[in-house]
Amino acid sequence: MSKQTLPVVDSRAVACCSPLAVRPMDPDQASVIAPMFKALGDPVRLRLMSMIASVPEMCVCDLTPAFDLSGPTISHHLKVLREAGLVDSERRGTWVWYRVRPEAFRQLGALLDLPATTTPTTA
Repeated sequence: MSKQTLPVVDSRAVACCSPLAVRPMDPDQASVIAPMFKALGDPVRLRLMSMIASVPEMCVCDLTPAFDLSGPTISHHLKVLREAGLVDSERRGTWVWYRVRPEAFRQLGALLDLPATTTPTTA
């Protein structure tokens, strides 16, 4: 894994993008979206996202035991998700609580949306 730092993504900037199947993405749009897909491209981060998305919010204390990884490693993965604009976090005392940024997922979903087409059926 590289030690490069991902820029913090403002997911509001993603709203400019139409579905990939409608129009090619310009370079600026791609540079905004790519960190989100890169963050989700890791199996641990994808599982973390799934866990966080399944509830309104989740404490890191509930995420860490689900993995055979150290606390600092889980924290790193959560930081990548946060910097990619996919989750928000809030410190409450000792623990950090995470929640999905719904607008980021709506925008990614819209980006991947395929237009409805009619396909001929064969009998």
